[in-house]
Amino acid sequence: MALALTACTAKAPLYYDVARSEMERNPKASYIDGQEGKLKWNYTTGLELKSILDVYCLTGKKDKALLEYVDSWYDAIISPNGEIGGKYKLSNYSLDHICPGNTLFTLYDLTRKDKYRLAMDYVYRQLLEQPRNDEGGFWHKQIYPGQMWLDGLYMAQPFYAMYTSRYSPPFLKANNFEDIISQFDLAFSHCLDTQTGLLRHAWDSSLASNWCDPANGQSAHAWGRALGWYCMALVDVIEILDKNEDFISPTNVGRLKIQLKFILNSLKKYSDPATGMWYQVLDRPGQEGNYLEASCSAMFSNAISKAYNLHIIDDIAYARKSYEGLIKTFVSKDSKGLTDFGPCCEVAGLGGKQNRSGDYEYYIHERVRANDPKGIGPLIWAAIEYEKIK
Repeated sequence: MALALTACTAKAPLYYDVARSEMERNPKASYIDGQEGKLKWNYTTGLELKSILDVYCLTGKKDKALLEYVDSWYDAIISPNGEIGGKYKLSNYSLDHICPGNTLFTLYDLTRKDKYRLAMDYVYRQLLEQPRNDEGGFWHKQIYPGQMWLDGLYMAQPFYAMYTSRYSPPFLKANNFEDIISQFDLAFSHCLDTQTGLLRHAWDSSLASNWCDPANGQSAHAWGRALGWYCMALVDVIEILDKNEDFISPTNVGRLKIQLKFILNSLKKYSDPATGMWYQVLDRPGQEGNYLEASCSAMFSNAISKAYNLHIIDDIAYARKSYEGLIKTFVSKDSKGLTDFGPCCEVAGLGGKQNRSGDYEYYIHERVRANDPKGIGPLIWAAIEYEKIK
């Protein structure tokens, strides 16, 4: 695929340059995240494709290759009756599998393919059936009973909010929006480390996992990307809720804004003084083996700039420092002139078959790589939001 700048000038905005670089690296979207041409319904591919589709819309819909790149993946993986392929299985009740549905709202608007509208109903059905803990919080997955991970708030809540906004009948909207706010309230109250003001990676309401504190169910650390997911979920959901003021109390939306401001203020104390960036293990800045991690830094930069653009915070200097530090610290060009971004932590979960402990040594020894889609998507959105500030 040629890298000709068909939509922009030769000096393209960073978000366009990143999108085109990714398309050059991965000739089809089925190559994103090392899938080597295999179709798999996964949040990493869906995340990056949503960011690329956002670039298409932002640049005036002139570069049709961006739309075709996204549409070809979804068209191949969704059947004419809206059923989702790529090894998707509703009964796994994985919140990760809600996330690729986020792209479908815009993609349906652009293509008017009925199967995309049907697929959104299918994804929403999973949410209706998703297992919950005793306080009403969604389990992260069927295989993790009783567990809420911060990651899961981003995986599910923006889709839940947008689907409710667009397609739920009026008598359901208020209940759904209150349920969404409740998911954040539960995660915030049970994952908050009161000593640092940061949220820890996860909470096990059953107190049964090997990684949790038996006294409160919390995991041991605040992992950078987990809190990054949470912050991005907050700004995306707040934006949707503010447009549905007839169905929800401003006071209740205000609780989410208070959460966001509290977390963003806490993050200031844990950034690297020299770069303004954040560490893989947030609550251990500067400790031996810890490193500045690109994906969480992009997520925080995106959330800070978007919070400013939504008039939730007024600290423009914070937004500038976080974005400019992001570009200076993590963005470079490779030998082909493509934009590189990293180092990104490849993956860091808890428990499961791998018996992932969630201790400090575990997080700092997880594999890293450049151009991970969990970093690329947030980098594109950070660039988009910062461009609005400029």
